[in-house]
Amino acid sequence: MALLVIASCQLMVVLDITIVNIALPHIQSSLEFSTTSLSWVVNAYTLTFGGLLLLGGRAGDILGRRRVFVFGVLLFVLASLLGGFAQNAGQLLGARALQGVGGAIASPTSLALISTTFREGPERNRAFGVFAAVSAGGGAIGLLAGGMLVEWLNWRWVLFVNVPIGLLIVLATPRYIRESERHPGRFDITGALTSTAGMVLLVYGFIRAAQDGWRDPLTLASFAGAVIVLAAFILVERRSKQPITPLHMFADRNRAGTYGIMLCLAAAIFGMFFFLTLFVQNVLGFSPLAAGLAFLPVSAVIAIGAGLASRFLPVYGPKPFMVVGAILAAAGLAWLTLTDVHSTYAGSVLGPMLVFSLGMGMEFVSLTLMALSNVPTRETGAASGLLNATQQVGGSLGLSILVTMYGTASANEADKQVPDFLRQATPAERIRFERTGQPPKPWSDEILTAGVSAAFVMAAIFTAVAALIALFVIQVRPSDLERLKGGASPGPM
Repeated sequence: MALLVIASCQLMVVLDITIVNIALPHIQSSLEFSTTSLSWVVNAYTLTFGGLLLLGGRAGDILGRRRVFVFGVLLFVLASLLGGFAQNAGQLLGARALQGVGGAIASPTSLALISTTFREGPERNRAFGVFAAVSAGGGAIGLLAGGMLVEWLNWRWVLFVNVPIGLLIVLATPRYIRESERHPGRFDITGALTSTAGMVLLVYGFIRAAQDGWRDPLTLASFAGAVIVLAAFILVERRSKQPITPLHMFADRNRAGTYGIMLCLAAAIFGMFFFLTLFVQNVLGFSPLAAGLAFLPVSAVIAIGAGLASRFLPVYGPKPFMVVGAILAAAGLAWLTLTDVHSTYAGSVLGPMLVFSLGMGMEFVSLTLMALSNVPTRETGAASGLLNATQQVGGSLGLSILVTMYGTASANEADKQVPDFLRQATPAERIRFERTGQPPKPWSDEILTAGVSAAFVMAAIFTAVAALIALFVIQVRPSDLERLKGGASPGPM
């Protein structure tokens, strides 16, 4: 029951990243977002989530993980309620950012609770397997749930649905999860603020570049500000006695490699869900429910990959699953680059998604175990927060880079398509184009597909880099295998 409560919270937090994705076309028309600015509906959540995860993990270590876990879930519920009632883009983005704060408090604490609730060895391996499957598969479940809610109700219910789920988690937590031991310490507020501000500036720079070009003064200023603020963050962490990011964790080769792999893979999976959601609804013409059902196989195959990895990790160690998983993910994304306006779901989308999903299922279990193996109890919150932070920050940063690729490629394609449209357009269509800047079908499909294909090229490069890190950086020793089997281990992984 403790695992059920913990996994339910993680499912709610991860699900919220993609449950909103399926509603993006409806949010775009309802609150008047452009395609590039629409990514902020995702990034407003993931940036505060990723930027404050380390502070959330630290809070659990200092104040008690169960107490912090409950507070984070309640804040998430409140933000979801506010987002559901949003009347304009600013209100929605503010609520999404507040959701990210709640998720940042609850999520690392839930992962740390697994480390302190289950014994290292087969028992913890199985618990991590369930947690990793929920983390990876929650995205696909969110797309299905979002499709149902948008189809049967409206887009606001993709936010309202978190309220009853969160309240049930809050009621069940005191009954099934015991409070953890507190570890005295200080909160590194400066570190949390500089890391979050630096990432916001970096992501804004990429999205601004997609809209206004790389020579735009505000684009250049954003990148310059990001470099300065992130450099300040590193200096703050090096001088802090109790840093929000324990830099010594990066001294371990395997753990540093794990964080690098997670950064790359998160960039790919966030981009895949974002752009495929737009493609299947806008180009293939799927309804929100049909789009959600289209992604359902992703969840099942991720669970299969996670199950295989959990079962055979004690025998082969995590490295083979890291390498093979990243290669499969790269192959699936490379396959998706072949999509065009004549593509079909069965012929061009389903196969690549399944290959990608199998690889991601293998990856998430291996990465979770590697990142938290042999971490002192007092630092499990920080370690889990750092793993989650790399996932969310990698997702935000990766999505912003992919949006930039999309913007450049779609703009180039628009230069070809718009003149052809204007030659054939009726007066009414010309007026509509002047107001929206968007040509109708089939020209809009050509523009969107060109951008999506370019984004998948970059996503495939991200996963290829992850495979190289797994192959050349990760090292697994016999003592590490003994630990996975539940035996003693003389040293850290």
